[in-house]
Amino acid sequence: MPGQSEHIVIVGAGAAGLMAARELVRAGTTVTILEARERCGGRIHPLSISEFEYPADGGAEFVHGEAPVTRALLREAGLSLQEIEGERWSFDGADIMREDRHDPHEAELQAVLRDLRDDLTVAEFLRRHFAGDDYARLRHSIERMVEGYDAADPERASTLALREEWMHGGHSPQARIDGGYGALIDFLAAECRRLGVIFRFGCVVLAIEEAGGKMAVRCAGGDVQGCDRVILTVPLPLLRDIALPESARGKAAAADEIGFGNVIKILLRFSRPWWRERKQELANMTFLLSDQAIPVWWTQYPNGHPVLTGWFGGPRTAALSHPDPQALVDAGLDSLAAIFKQPRGEIARELVAAAATNWAHDPYACGAYSWATPRTREAQTILARADSAVLFSGEALYRGADMGTVEAALASGLETARMILRG
Repeated sequence: MPGQSEHIVIVGAGAAGLMAARELVRAGTTVTILEARERCGGRIHPLSISEFEYPADGGAEFVHGEAPVTRALLREAGLSLQEIEGERWSFDGADIMREDRHDPHEAELQAVLRDLRDDLTVAEFLRRHFAGDDYARLRHSIERMVEGYDAADPERASTLALREEWMHGGHSPQARIDGGYGALIDFLAAECRRLGVIFRFGCVVLAIEEAGGKMAVRCAGGDVQGCDRVILTVPLPLLRDIALPESARGKAAAADEIGFGNVIKILLRFSRPWWRERKQELANMTFLLSDQAIPVWWTQYPNGHPVLTGWFGGPRTAALSHPDPQALVDAGLDSLAAIFKQPRGEIARELVAAAATNWAHDPYACGAYSWATPRTREAQTILARADSAVLFSGEALYRGADMGTVEAALASGLETARMILRG
């Protein structure tokens, strides 16, 4: 079988890298994973249980939609999912109210989307089909979803890529893993070690060189790893920092046609769930939306942990570029004080633990996840070709509907490994 006698180096011990490694080593391939961090998981980032009293996620948290690869892996690992069913609320600047997700122009939007044949950016789609004051609420809702949920830029994001999401009301069903995503990564990493995958942490890859049919992967500090093939699973912005052989440079350039967005995530653990006491109707609240500096919040419902998670995605995160996590925590407290019309000091006194991450400032991520432009599908096809000894894999290369998710990363890693094994 192709790949059996090969030595393959995988750059990145995130979901895609671990999934590809396990599939390859099962088939008899020798696999080494080089990881810049001192841990596995990448943009999956478990936080301290002692601080939050449950396995909180500082990075990826939700399982979106059907996610067949994720769910199969969870069954294999003996891990369970908790589906999220609850209420969405919003703050309009004056009151907190249960969100009315019906728009009077919804049927018109669905009809235009169904008839759309040629791709447009979201901004151009709205200008062309939904200009004017009558559509202001619809435009605001779509732009907020594109920026906040997809972490995308409406001036570049593909309408056709987002059409399925919109046709289903804007949000697919969501669930959480009991034990968090860290439990799934622990299972995959343990499987890789059991099967013989070699891990080398603290290896920042600077260059991949090709000579005499062999590859050499050069790391900061002078370490060199020889191999037959390389699979790059790093986030898209990092591809610019790795010198590639000529055979791979042209393919890597196609990554510029794939969008990559940022997310700021803030977790605040309080001594008690004061928001439920402040407004009894919020007992079943999952999400709370607003136009505050930190615009999206969610609870751990149906679990009762007194934690609120703040989320800010898309191009506007550049406005909160301060590198100090405490500044992000302060912005979160300010936003909650405005939403609940409560003195900031009172909310801050209830705070027990906090964690804030601006993923753009993480040197091994430089952002959160990818999104599609009108030229992304063509770029993904170019990057997915197995026509050189350097291959590309990861959530940004997934061509299904769930691009940018952990499911996308797992599925992409699996497909890259199987492509190698098919020869």
